[in-house]
Amino acid sequence: MIYHIATSEEWLAHRNLPTYSPNAFAQEGFIHCSTESQLAGVIERYYKGVQNLIILHIDENKLSSPLKYEEATNKELFPHVYGTINKEAIIKVIRK
Repeated sequence: MIYHIATSEEWLAHRNLPTYSPNAFAQEGFIHCSTESQLAGVIERYYKGVQNLIILHIDENKLSSPLKYEEATNKELFPHVYGTINKEAIIKVIRK
């Protein structure tokens, strides 16, 4: 299981589409995700004070786009999805 953090607005903009991709995907070419143990740190570093967050629970075995674990600046490996996330792979959406 991997996880993607987004705002409710960003998620709702994709509600009628077969896939999800955040606005940053167009610039970066991949979608940032986390493992369960990385979630708290990512929220603390990048989303502190942000309201209306949601967490997508993604079954990586159901992804139709490639998934790569890549090293971040702190040498920690983070999952990156190289393409859009097909909705069949999203098994749960939780409000944070």
